[in-house]
Amino acid sequence: MDELDLADAFDRQRSQLRAVAYRILGSLSEAEDAVQEAWLRLRRADAEQIESLEQWLRTVVARICLNMLRSRRSRGEQPLEGFLPEPIVEDPTAGADPEHEALLADSVGIALQVVLDALGPAERLAFVLHDMFAVPFDEIAQMLERSPQATRQLASRARRRVRDAAPPPDPDLSRQRAVVDAYFAAAREGDLEALVAVLDPDVVLRAHRRDGQAVERRGSARVAEGAMSARRFAPHVRAALVNGAAGAVAFDGQRPFAVLAFTVTGGRVVAIDVFNDSELVAKLDIRGIAA
Repeated sequence: MDELDLADAFDRQRSQLRAVAYRILGSLSEAEDAVQEAWLRLRRADAEQIESLEQWLRTVVARICLNMLRSRRSRGEQPLEGFLPEPIVEDPTAGADPEHEALLADSVGIALQVVLDALGPAERLAFVLHDMFAVPFDEIAQMLERSPQATRQLASRARRRVRDAAPPPDPDLSRQRAVVDAYFAAAREGDLEALVAVLDPDVVLRAHRRDGQAVERRGSARVAEGAMSARRFAPHVRAALVNGAAGAVAFDGQRPFAVLAFTVTGGRVVAIDVFNDSELVAKLDIRGIAA
């Protein structure tokens, strides 16, 4: 196989590899780095000795991602306490972006990404590869250099944490949007009772910081009060899709300064994730959202 054929074969796998890397790392820029490194390793490898290019590339990308997760810990970024995820923001009126569709396949929104960022590297890898991409435990065990049974236990432990902390959103996107629109309408009008009505009693609002920590506000009354105190921004909020779910972008004039991701379950908001770090917002691709 010459380099041109090898490049074509790699490009056919690229979107899936990016999806795997993004789910493991939670960062589009790092996911791109991992995929590019996999290409460089493929160019140096003897392609004729590779039985399954798909499996070989998946293994290489997974191991690169695992090393990147471990490197975060060695640099003191404390991945067990959360690495600031990079949400994918889209214009809800535009057509679907094929690349983003591949990245967000089987997504349950940004809440899942937040929980994944709280898992240990091995747990995260086992859960993402098996539960999201149906990779067999035998294959994952080789990547982690553990037994299949130990790998299965890692995924099971991660699954329990995800189930407890990241409930799946309502599948009907229009229903999600109606609830989010009602939230901002109530905030604009200063209607505290209407705000509380669209919030789950145990709703959590997480304001994510650059250091990976999140300032939390829990309970419908406290979250509604916080929305009331920030109601001056409500008229300057524009609808968006955030990791495939209903969300919003807040503007200061023409400048976006915050991204809000909502998790709507059972017709009520169960989680709001706010990303207002200036460096993060500046590098997100939100040009399609009108100010």
